[in-house]
Amino acid sequence: MRYAFGLFSIIPVKPFDVDRRVATRAMAAFPWMGLLLGAVAGGLLFGAWHLAGPLLGAMLALGLLAWLTGAIHLDGVADTADGLGSRRSPEEALTIMRKSDVGPMGVAALVLVLLIQAAALASMPTAQVAVVGVAGAAAVGRLAVTLATTSQRSARQQGFGALFVGVTGYGAVTVNTLAVMAVLLAAAYWAGGYHDVLATGIALAACALVGAIWARRLLRRLGGWTGDTFGSLIEVTQTVFLVAVALAS
Repeated sequence: MRYAFGLFSIIPVKPFDVDRRVATRAMAAFPWMGLLLGAVAGGLLFGAWHLAGPLLGAMLALGLLAWLTGAIHLDGVADTADGLGSRRSPEEALTIMRKSDVGPMGVAALVLVLLIQAAALASMPTAQVAVVGVAGAAAVGRLAVTLATTSQRSARQQGFGALFVGVTGYGAVTVNTLAVMAVLLAAAYWAGGYHDVLATGIALAACALVGAIWARRLLRRLGGWTGDTFGSLIEVTQTVFLVAVALAS
């Protein structure tokens, strides 16, 4: 968890050297780091929901998540949208993604992702369901990246994203997936009983389907994973999870 927080959040931890061993351990803890950050954001959502209303609670929760993670995943979805939207060759698309500026496709993707996530959270029937929704989305989005890091395909030989390509074994993926599913289904039962367990199960299935489709699209278009595409995978699966829970609840 120290490695996960040190690499993927702004929360200060004891310094450490970054190598493939650290990347492997951080990736194994990544979904649980997401669950903890999502639970903190859920606490803020719960308070604001009852004090001011669902929409403000949703926006504050998403803003807190973005702040705690340094908005690196939002940056990833914007850069990926610019690269894919350029319709250039994989090499040129990757060059566009490395630029520090954000183009119109990236801005549009960023705004739509945040608006859809906020609307989904605000549409949930109770504050308890919304809390489980935001915590679950943060965990599932990062679980998707843990799954993706079983792949050996890297779009670049150097860079932060390349450090994590291929670091996760199938045993770690299986344990993490089953454990995250169990925790989220138990939390859904606490929030709303069997109806919300069903809604969460539907959301998990939708994330698996859409996440697989999005991962396949990225690999075919760009030839491998980058830090930006990992970030886009997080935001896409988070959005799908929240929308599915809102629709099914």
